[in-house]
Amino acid sequence: MSEIIVTDRDGGVHRVTAREGVSLMETLREFDWGVAAICGGMCSCATCHVYVAEPWVDRLPPMQGDEKEILQELESYRPRGSRLSCQIPFEEALAGIEVEVAPDE
Repeated sequence: MSEIIVTDRDGGVHRVTAREGVSLMETLREFDWGVAAICGGMCSCATCHVYVAEPWVDRLPPMQGDEKEILQELESYRPRGSRLSCQIPFEEALAGIEVEVAPDE
């Protein structure tokens, strides 16, 4: 297991252990920081929207069409950094990744 750094909606910074082989969303929804993950990781809502810190953006798998369409509809969308955490499979190479939970919409 590897550590990730999460900034919650109140600005609190947390270091937590992420489980390899599951999406980042699965780790984040265990905490009360605003990742509701209502669709359960089916890429059909934006309740797991996070901002990925700049140094990590290019290390992630490319965004697929559905994810991009959902994110672009949000007022809080950032062209560089917005991702649905359900679409980020966590692996050892992402140890130390920094994400911020996006505002609720």
